Amino acid sequence: MSWRQVRVLIQHLPSESATMTGLRNALTPEEYEEQAKRGEPEKGRWSQSDQLLATAVDALRDLQYITVIANSDGKGRKPKKPEPMRRPGVGAGVPKKREQLTDQHADFLFKMLNPEGAA
Repeated sequence: MSWRQVRVLIQHLPSESATMTGLRNALTPEEYEEQAKRGEPEKGRWSQSDQLLATAVDALRDLQYITVIANSDGKGRKPKKPEPMRRPGVGAGVPKKREQLTDQHADFLFKMLNPEGAA
């Protein structure tokens, strides 16, 4: 068997196979970031069904979290908000930096929201 045949066999393994899972888990955060930039979900290692199932699981976890928060008396520890399921091509829990609101931005927003009071 040639190396090309081996590569083709590996590329066409099911997404839930141990080999494909190992390849996904071996990616570094930089490689995840690069995949996210080039993102082509339709060519991802997960099928659309897998992606939809992960979305449903995320929604269910969010609903469970909201139910617990809504029915608690506010005393004691709050549960942590659930993190989304890890998906191929998406960095794991790397929060994006939020841009700080500058005085110039604040003035612009004030003028946009309150045009007659800005004069």
